[in-house]
Amino acid sequence: MWGAVLRRGVRGAGGLRCLSSGGPPWSQVVSEAEKIVGYPTSFMSLRCLLSDELSNIAMQVRKLVGTKHPLLDTARGFVYDSRNNLQMRGLVILLISKAAGPSTAELSFQHDMVSGIYSSQRSLAEITELIHTAFLVHRGIVNIGELKSCDGPLKDMQFGNKMAVLSGDFLLANACTSLAQLQNTKVVELISSAIGDLVQGIYYENSKSSEENCLTDDIGISRWKEQVFLSHSALLAKSCQAAMELAKHSAEIQDMAFQYGKHMSMSHKLHSDLQPFVKETSSDTMAFSLNSAPAILHQEFRGREAWLKQIREAQGKGNIVDYKKLKCALWRASIFQLQEAIKAGKGVTSAIDLCRCHGNRALAALERFPPSEARDALANIVYAATRFP
Repeated sequence: MWGAVLRRGVRGAGGLRCLSSGGPPWSQVVSEAEKIVGYPTSFMSLRCLLSDELSNIAMQVRKLVGTKHPLLDTARGFVYDSRNNLQMRGLVILLISKAAGPSTAELSFQHDMVSGIYSSQRSLAEITELIHTAFLVHRGIVNIGELKSCDGPLKDMQFGNKMAVLSGDFLLANACTSLAQLQNTKVVELISSAIGDLVQGIYYENSKSSEENCLTDDIGISRWKEQVFLSHSALLAKSCQAAMELAKHSAEIQDMAFQYGKHMSMSHKLHSDLQPFVKETSSDTMAFSLNSAPAILHQEFRGREAWLKQIREAQGKGNIVDYKKLKCALWRASIFQLQEAIKAGKGVTSAIDLCRCHGNRALAALERFPPSEARDALANIVYAATRFP
C-alpha cells in the first residue's frame, strides 16, 4: 500500500537519509536536540508548575498516595519520563524555529534572538507545553461509577478528580494568558483552533470507550487517522505553523512546518501503538488497545465479522462485545490470544509501513528548510519515531 513511498525514501540536496538507514535511540536524540536549542526542555513548563498556586495543589495531591488515582502517575511523569515524551512538543517547536531562522521581514528584530530563536517562539513553545500538560492532567479524571474497592476510598478518588480539574484549568488559563501576550491574532487563532481540536478528539475517545458496545462500530484506518490528528497531532502541527508566523515566514514555509508537525506526531503515535506487538520484553504480554492502529488494520485485512469472531472467542462467552468486561478478561487470560492473532496477520507490518510513510512525509517537509544542526535534529526525531527492533 505504502511500499513505493518507503522504497523511494527522502534524499534531497541537504542530504537527509532515508528511513531504512536507522538512527540513534530516542533518549540520545532528545539530549542532543536540547543542546542545539540552548537549554534542556524536559522541564519547560516547570516555571508554572512551581508557582504558589500549583505548589499548594501539589501538597493536597499527596493525600492521594496509596490510591490508584491516575493524577499521581501524571505528576510522576512531570519529574521523570524515561522517553522524554511529555516535553517533546516544545522541543520540536524550538528546533523548527531555529531551522527556519529569521525571515527577511523580521531582520529589524534579530536582536531579540537567542541561539537563533525569537523570544516569542520560546514563549510559544512553553504555551504549547502548558496546553498539553493541562490536557494530560484533565485526562486523569476517573469515572467514579467504574471504581473498585482496590482503587482507593471513594472520597479520596472524588478529591483527586477535583484536583485534576482545578490544576488542569489553572494551567490552561495561564497558557491562554501568555498566548494573548504574544499579540498576534493569527497565532491566537491557530492555537485556539488546536485547543478545539484536542477537545473534540478527546471527547470522541472518551465517548466511544464509555459505550458498552463500542467495538460494534467499524472505524477504519482513515477514520482512525482523522481522530488521531485531532487528539495527538493538531496541537503540534499548528504550533509549528504559528512559530513560523511569529517570525513572519512565508505561507509556504508555514505549511511545511505544519506538515512536519503533523506527520512526525502521527508517526510517533503509530510507533507507540506498535510497541506491544514489536517490543522485546521479559513479560509474555503488554497492554494494547483494541482501537490501536495495528488492531484497526488487522480488522481491515481480516474483515469486520472475522475480527469480532476472534474477539468473542478471546472473550469466551456472550454475543455482545462489552469492552469493559473484555478488558478484564484479556488481562486474566486472553490478551495473548488476540495479540498473537494480530501479529500473525498483516496489521503490524501495515502499521509499520504507515508509520514510515508519515515519517517520510515529515522528512519531505524538512527538505524545504536549509541544512543545519536543527534540521538534522528534527530528522533524527523522525528516525527515532520510525525505528523498530
